[in-house]
Amino acid sequence: MTEERRASATSNLSLEQRAWNIRRKALLMGEVQGQGYIGQALGIADILAASYFHALEYRAEDPEWEGRDRFLLSIGHYAIALYSVLMEAGILPEDELETYGMDDSRMPMSGMASYTPGMEITGGSLGHGLGIAVGMALGLKRKVNPAFVFNLMSDGELGEGSTWEAVMSAVQHKLDNLICLVDFNDQQADGKSTAALAQGDELKKWQAFGWHTQRVDGNDLSAVVAAFDEARATDHPGPRVIVFDTRMCKGVDFLETREITHFVRVEADEWSKALAVLEEGKPQ
Repeated sequence: MTEERRASATSNLSLEQRAWNIRRKALLMGEVQGQGYIGQALGIADILAASYFHALEYRAEDPEWEGRDRFLLSIGHYAIALYSVLMEAGILPEDELETYGMDDSRMPMSGMASYTPGMEITGGSLGHGLGIAVGMALGLKRKVNPAFVFNLMSDGELGEGSTWEAVMSAVQHKLDNLICLVDFNDQQADGKSTAALAQGDELKKWQAFGWHTQRVDGNDLSAVVAAFDEARATDHPGPRVIVFDTRMCKGVDFLETREITHFVRVEADEWSKALAVLEEGKPQ
């Protein structure tokens, strides 16, 4: 990302507009299929806006640029959210929006790297992303490439044993070019994440392994930006993690209050209502 582009993207107002646009694109894609992981997309829009318009180095016209920061979507079912920001960033053309989830589309419902420009890995089976991120970060180190690896994962993945193997490996190899982003919305397919397993104090666990840790409100753009800045700038000699507390369906109040939001049910006549509610909250 050019310095001029970074400077123009750092104001909260600009990032708020980007986040709003990401939410709107996700709803439009969900309307195409009549379904999708909309709750997650609405919830992490602020994190994605800060990632692509503040924290990441990339070239929209050259998604394979060797100097780019790598953004890994471990949670492949969040693909609708990543497609939204890839369109917002100009990596995917917006006129493909209406092909979401269709045969031969470059935007399948679960992320697949072989189909989509800007999609670094094929995610989906939870617990794989951080291990791949460790390998990528180690490879960049050995090539003396200064790029960072950002791995977006879910709180549900904190119950996967492979995640904690990767946590230890990252410290073993002193991967100070690895930043793990945890979307903590306390929801997974069978209920609350915190009810599925006794997770304990997440920050203390990561700290005990040797990571630099932060926990912030993932729907507060100022806090998100500050967390990204600290993660990149710290002189901590190893990997960094940011736990983001997010609200499912953020920005569409009648969906936020639904009991089941992991794969939130949106009726055919509710898509236009959701877009109208979002429109009411459009940043000026």
